[in-house]
Parts: sequence; structure tokens; C-alpha cells
Amino acid sequence: MQSVKAKLPKIGLLYLDHVLRFFDRSNFKGWPDKIETVVYHWGDDKERFINEVKRKKIDVLIGNIPATAYETFRDIARALPEVRFLPDMDTQFSNKSKENVTHFCEKYDLAAPDTRVFYEQDEARTFLSQTCFPKIIKRSYGPSNYGGYYVHKVDSEAEALELLTEKRYYPVYLQDFIPMKADIRVMLIGHKPVCAFWRRPPEGEWLTNTSQGGSMDYMDVPEEALELAVRASKAANAEYWACDIAVSFDDEYRILECATAFAAFPYIRDWIGQYLMWKLSSGVMPQPHIPLYNWEELGKISSSVLRTMRYITFGRSADQQAMTDTCETYSEMDDDNYPIIDTHDRYKEEWPSEQWNRQDNYVSSRQVSARQPDSLTTTGVSEEQQADTGIEDVPTPTIISIEVQETTPASEPKPALKTTVVTTATRSPFDLSEEKLIEVLSSARGVSEGLAVKIVTSLGREGVINALEKEPGQLTAVKNIKARKLAHIMKSWENHLQNY
Repeated sequence: MQSVKAKLPKIGLLYLDHVLRFFDRSNFKGWPDKIETVVYHWGDDKERFINEVKRKKIDVLIGNIPATAYETFRDIARALPEVRFLPDMDTQFSNKSKENVTHFCEKYDLAAPDTRVFYEQDEARTFLSQTCFPKIIKRSYGPSNYGGYYVHKVDSEAEALELLTEKRYYPVYLQDFIPMKADIRVMLIGHKPVCAFWRRPPEGEWLTNTSQGGSMDYMDVPEEALELAVRASKAANAEYWACDIAVSFDDEYRILECATAFAAFPYIRDWIGQYLMWKLSSGVMPQPHIPLYNWEELGKISSSVLRTMRYITFGRSADQQAMTDTCETYSEMDDDNYPIIDTHDRYKEEWPSEQWNRQDNYVSSRQVSARQPDSLTTTGVSEEQQADTGIEDVPTPTIISIEVQETTPASEPKPALKTTVVTTATRSPFDLSEEKLIEVLSSARGVSEGLAVKIVTSLGREGVINALEKEPGQLTAVKNIKARKLAHIMKSWENHLQNY
């Protein structure tokens, strides 16, 4: 084998304050050179971050970018043209929002639920008055769907308008409701499925989230789901990737979510690290050997044990029918038609923000009206949109109220959707003191005041609020916060927002 000390790029691990770390140095076991770390501190930290990367002479920055920092890191990547981001910003395009997932699936003809996105409330109202129900309404921006709290099924126009008035989601993101028997999570490395499992809803329910009572198992994942996930991974040019795929009662497969940011056991992150080392060393370091359907065997191990397992390797035995000491045979662990392959280099942006960042660039008709001298407001951007632009922004709070009219008979004209945008000095529901935040947290079932104080002390006031709104899973970094307790915290946060 060639010497590993041949010219290798300098690796930096990209971290952000208050964001759970996907990788650490231990995931790159065997890399012979020092691995740097660079931490983005939010706020006015862009220039300092860029200068630190340059000072450390980093060639490759590895890490996932949360939705709230995506546009900032678009700018950072442009300011560092000699630095390679893995995954690159185009691959992470789907991380930012549900809307971006829709654009991605449409461009590459990947099966997904029929979706409509409205930035104009009047257009949304017109569509809702003419469409068929039920529909799914989602909060679009960020991976903020822990436990299904930001996914809602509505059965009528009145129910949809009431929900949108309460939640103030912007833009309005609507999907056809697909009755499904389950969904499937597929994780891939180098476009090869390395883990897959079913998530099944409780009887009579439709949400598959385990925090909502759903169950999961690893057996007999259909090849159609694997093939769809591989197509998506290749389209995204992803070094690592995950897809959530809906399986209808007619056995049709549609992508619900896809991203480079996903929960994974440490041994899967080790495999990703090994793949990236193989890639960055131009094949000098070994490629991981990960047999297909390995998850059926590993899935028999308790998850509490799997969380502690590291550096799992498989031999390349020629005897695919080797007996175990219990006389069992297992023939599924082969490469089949899914080899691990390299990604390709990009030489221009596929999803430039000037065209695709509608979240920040779209100018609604109400904003145009608001710019008139006699307008009552200086901005037409919704509070929900402001909350999603990142904690480095401090916009002036605004209140948007939507007057919901009762549904009228078809023969009568429908009243227009009335939207009032008013500048107000009233504090936003997101502008909480530490004391108030502790009060909200400790109102959750199973969360003592002491634990609430620990959460705020660990993540900081802004970090906790950012986690509650954008990345709820970050709270599990605090000891004793598991899925069930996090679900109760999210319910208390929802109650706070609704009662504000």
C-alpha cells in the first residue's frame, strides 16, 4: 500500500455553538495528520471564522450546516474558494427547508407528494377554497419537526385557515395527504445503503414518529425504497445522505424528507469518516466494506448497546453461506448492485442563493404596499419568517393577524383573506428572559426547575430558544433529556406560543 503520508489535505471539523456535533476526531481514526476544529459563534462572527480557517490553512471543512446558518455559510464558502466543504453547500441545499426538498425532487424527477408553496396569502386562500382535502401543512424552514409537532393534517378549508392563523407558518407549505402504512428511513454512504428501517404508526394513527407511539424494525426493507434513496443521493452528489420515504397502502414510494443531517449511531459516523478518508487520500486509505442488509443483523442488538459500539468492520469472506455456531446461515450480506462510489467535483453552484433563497429574497405584494409613505408598517415579513433567519439576526418584531371568516356557501362570494401587519413594541414570544424560559421549561411534565436551570445554563438562553424553534434534538445534549421528556418540553413550548 502507498504511504499514507503522501500529500494529504488538511482537514478541519466545522462546529457551531449550541448545535450538536455530528463528527469528532475519533470518527477519523487512522488519519495521520492533525485534524483542526473551527467553531462558528453566531452573531457577527463571519469574518473571524473566515480568518481562522485561513490562518489554520485548512483545505477541507467537514460538517453539517443547520438551516438557520445555511445562507451565512453560502457567503463563507464563496469567501473561501480554495476550501472544500464536505458535504458542499449544494449537497446541503435540502437541509435548509421543506421547500428546498420539493425543488430538489422536482428537478431530478424523484417521486414525492404533490406540493404547493405559497408566499402570497391570498393565493393560498384561493387554492384552499378550491382544492380537495385532507391536506398536510408543514412548517417549511429548518429541520424543526421533532416528534411531528410541525406537521399537521387538515380536513377542511376552515380547519386549514384556523391552523395557519394560529401557527403563522410562512410560506404556506401544502402537500397532498398520502394514507401510508409506514415510512422508511434509508441512510447512505457513497450512494450505498448502509442502514434502513421501517417506522410504523400506531394503529389508527398516521404519524410514524416514535415519540408519538410509532414503532420501528429493520427487517425486509423493500428494494424499491433503497433504489429511490440511491437515486436521490446520486442527484445530490452526497458523500452521506438520509431519505425518509413514505410507503402507501398501494406500495408506492415517495420521498418525504432528505438531508445530510440525520441521527446516526456512532459506528455509522465511523463508516462515514472512513469513507471520507478514502476519498480525501485518493484511495490510499482503505474504503469501508459495508455489506448490504447488515442492518438486519445489527438491528437485533439493543439500541442502548449499539450506541456504544465503534469501528464495526466486516470481512470479505468468499463463503457467503458460512455457518454460525447455532447452525444459522445468512446470505444477504453482499454488495449486490450497490457499490460504494465516489462523488464528483463541482465547478459551479447548482443552487445559487440569488435564485433559490426565496425565504429571504421574495418580495410579497403586501411588502410592496407596506413601502408606501402612508403605510402603518416598515416591513411585511412575518414573525415566523424572521424567527427562521438565524439567531445572528435581530429583526424588529412584527405581528401578523389573519382574520378567519366562516366558510360561506358556494353561491355566495368568499370574503377576502384579511391580513393586518402592524409595527408593535410588544415583545415577541421568542424574546424571553432566562427566568421566563425556565418557567416554560419546568412546566413540562417530568422537568424539574433544577433540570430547567441546567438546560439554560448548558445551552444559554438564545441556544435554548434556537433549539426549541429550529433543532429540538439539541436539547438531548443535556443529561437526562431523552425522547419522551423532549416531547413534553415541546408540548409546553407550543402551549407558550399559543397562549402568548
